Amino acid sequence: MTDSFPTSDMALTSILVVADASVSARWYKDVLGAELHRKYGTSAVFSFNGSWLLLVEGGPPTPDKPHIEYVPPTPTRASHSFTIRVADCEAAHAVLTSRGAVFLTPPHDWGAEIRCFFPDPDGHLWEISQLVD
Repeated sequence: MTDSFPTSDMALTSILVVADASVSARWYKDVLGAELHRKYGTSAVFSFNGSWLLLVEGGPPTPDKPHIEYVPPTPTRASHSFTIRVADCEAAHAVLTSRGAVFLTPPHDWGAEIRCFFPDPDGHLWEISQLVD
């Protein structure tokens, strides 16, 4: 047995709890441009920029996660977000907007970075961010 953790053969998957897996799966494919890896039941596994995203519908506690209920986020409260580092925030904003992303604001220049945020259908928050030299 090895005490090495993590190892190079491991992968990290973010689990996103959604209200309607079909609606969210379309958004992740058509708007974000993630690649559908597989579907099973109401769950969908996507590959996006070297990361794994697992969409699951909410549910009650299970034997392996007692006392934990999976629920989608609320539209105005975020406890987690994703950042996509881009070379050109304005260009990425234009592409994502043309695909149906609805941004909270246009890109904002903070001096050291330009960024803006957009939610998925369940309120999971995504950010595009450009570092400014």
